[in-house]
Amino acid sequence: MNGRSSVSNFKLQTSLFNYFTVTAGYWAFTITDGAIRMLVVLYFHQLGYSPFEVAMLFLFYEVFGIVTNLVGGWLGARIGLNLTMHIGMGLQVAALLMLTVPDPWLSVAYVMAAQALSGIAKDLNKMSAKASVKSLTGQGAAAESRLFKYVAVLTGSKNALKGAGFFVGAALLQGIGFRGALFVLAGVLLVVLVITALLLPSGVGKLKEKARFTQVFSNTPAVNWLSAARFFLFGARDVWFVVALPVFLYDVLGWSFTEVGGFLALWVIGYGVVQASAPALLRRGRHGAGPGGSTARVWALVLALIPAGIALGMTHGPALAAQWSDEAATAFGWLADASAAEIQGLVLVAGLVFFGIVFAINSAVHSYLILAYSDFQKVSMNVGFYYMANAGGRLAGTVLSGLIYQTQGLTGCLWWSAGFVLAAFLLSLRLPPVPQSAHEVDAPA
Repeated sequence: MNGRSSVSNFKLQTSLFNYFTVTAGYWAFTITDGAIRMLVVLYFHQLGYSPFEVAMLFLFYEVFGIVTNLVGGWLGARIGLNLTMHIGMGLQVAALLMLTVPDPWLSVAYVMAAQALSGIAKDLNKMSAKASVKSLTGQGAAAESRLFKYVAVLTGSKNALKGAGFFVGAALLQGIGFRGALFVLAGVLLVVLVITALLLPSGVGKLKEKARFTQVFSNTPAVNWLSAARFFLFGARDVWFVVALPVFLYDVLGWSFTEVGGFLALWVIGYGVVQASAPALLRRGRHGAGPGGSTARVWALVLALIPAGIALGMTHGPALAAQWSDEAATAFGWLADASAAEIQGLVLVAGLVFFGIVFAINSAVHSYLILAYSDFQKVSMNVGFYYMANAGGRLAGTVLSGLIYQTQGLTGCLWWSAGFVLAAFLLSLRLPPVPQSAHEVDAPA
């Protein structure tokens, strides 16, 4: 018995060591991913790129993210998850270094190519890290218990570190400049790549029987409807968050790079905290059961009201504040002297808080439902298909964010966001109830 116990303890210690190694690599990558996004938006806007041109820089980032989500799981099963994870890190280092060339070389096509590498890198790394956790925990009841804890830590930390990356990128840009920031990020990630490559076992997640590529497409109606709703949900976020919001904060409100990056970092960190808490809160609200299709519909309707409310507040808020200034001057002296831009900024920041909370709950509901609707044998393929739709929504939102902001301003982006959420609601009308057996499922990130 002592011998078996020693072997079991050794395996557990090895599993923990490998898990923390994967997690550390994922954390380092996530910070660079957030940082490069903020660097590109702020620096190229400073160079004189229009909002639409800035958005187009991310076109291939999202396009190749869609392709990578589609084939990433299949590729990992064929060559091993540790290899795909390190390929992702290597591509990110290359993407960072590509942008260190002199300004005259930084054409739109060149930067789009660098962002294509970054998009492939991000989704290879994300898929590999999350799938590796399950492969490294082993099998059995005890392993499943550990898996839930491990995934919770990995999931809960992702958005916080993406937000930290926004701040790191903006702070490095202000402190050491664009190229200095890129060299620092590339150097740190390269060190992490080498360390994790030396520490992790080879062949993690590699299947003996080759998976067929056609298995990545879903033939489950509920999964298809949910994936379509996911497309519009994430399009609704990025249509104003990716390009329009940081440019508005910098240009109209006059915020510094660090202030823009710090604010967006705090928003994403808070979003991550709510998202990590939402599944447990929703289960308790349904007496231990997970949310169903009706939950997705209710929260989509609530979310649609928020960007519409922000747009109305930014349009009519300054005029209303001017009418109330005499009465409000006694209680709120600052309101009487506030400019139209300051009133709009107040409405925007307050609205962003509510949008982040409700959007995080919507995202958590979707993430639960994709597992609840999936057959156990096809869950990984269904999740890959679902995240492909997620990436497609981000692509549409990113392109529209620059185009609409350039032609209709931030309020136009907000109305488009409300319309996208309503589309997600209409698609959610086709979502069936969750099977009774699905209430044990935990949601992915």
